[in-house]
Amino acid sequence: MKNLIDIMQMSTDELQVLIDTALDIIANPKKYAEACRGKKLATLFFEPSTRTRLSFEAAMYELGGNVIGFSEAQSSSAAKGESVADTVRTVGCYADIIAMRHPKEGAPLVATRTAGVPVVNAGDGGHNHPTQTLADLLTIYREKGTFDNLTVGVCGDLKFGRTVHSLISAMSRYKNVKFVLISPEELKVPRYIITDVLEKNGIPYEEIASLEEAMPQLDILYMTRVQRERFFNEADYMRLKDTYILTPDKLRTAKASLSILHPLPRVNEISVAVDDDPRACYFKQVLNGKYMRMALILKLLEVNV
Repeated sequence: MKNLIDIMQMSTDELQVLIDTALDIIANPKKYAEACRGKKLATLFFEPSTRTRLSFEAAMYELGGNVIGFSEAQSSSAAKGESVADTVRTVGCYADIIAMRHPKEGAPLVATRTAGVPVVNAGDGGHNHPTQTLADLLTIYREKGTFDNLTVGVCGDLKFGRTVHSLISAMSRYKNVKFVLISPEELKVPRYIITDVLEKNGIPYEEIASLEEAMPQLDILYMTRVQRERFFNEADYMRLKDTYILTPDKLRTAKASLSILHPLPRVNEISVAVDDDPRACYFKQVLNGKYMRMALILKLLEVNV
């Protein structure tokens, strides 16, 4: 694997190798402190980000490498009309690996054709977000010890939520996994996810509108925000933005072993009153994302420690 554009590029065996590497990084951080000395990561973020950009940067620094890049399109020559292909071809002359976020679906794939160095998709439009899925998978693995025999609820914006699309695809390859898809009619999972991922692989799923109805059966609850930036008009966003708000009261019927995930940022879809619940894993997820990005950088740069 030379690039990571879609989580499905990685087999379950390859994912397990990354997870094992991340667990070793957690256990033995000093062992990896100089692994990428002399290497440079370029972060090309044409769309705003806090966690993803900073976790890539933290990952590279903790491996002993350096970071260059920009955090918005207006800070780059894209503001002058430069193409993605030309931008990455230029940056590939300066860096050893590129992490790229772009509002247009497919832009990171285009980047792989001219970059000359490994490219990681750090989110492209409403399409894919594979490194967030890596963070999600490590969180699930550390909490559950397995990916098998789990009922996974995904709740909120399932139409535009790129993290949801990637997670469903990744988890669909494990044994005896069931999905509960919780959303309003307007924000249901895209049909291609249903037909090409779930139905094609014979994976049980149900689509429902009620979070409370789904709660008792869930092992994982993956909450998402309704994304203002993906809507074509403000009225639709305002009508749907508060559809689901997770509160301690709504958790009364949940399993004691439930794990609550969220790709963040949250707006108000998880009450801060839930933060102290031992089942809340979303800030653990943030830290797990850094470790998995460290493991991914090592893999793509073919660094053996």
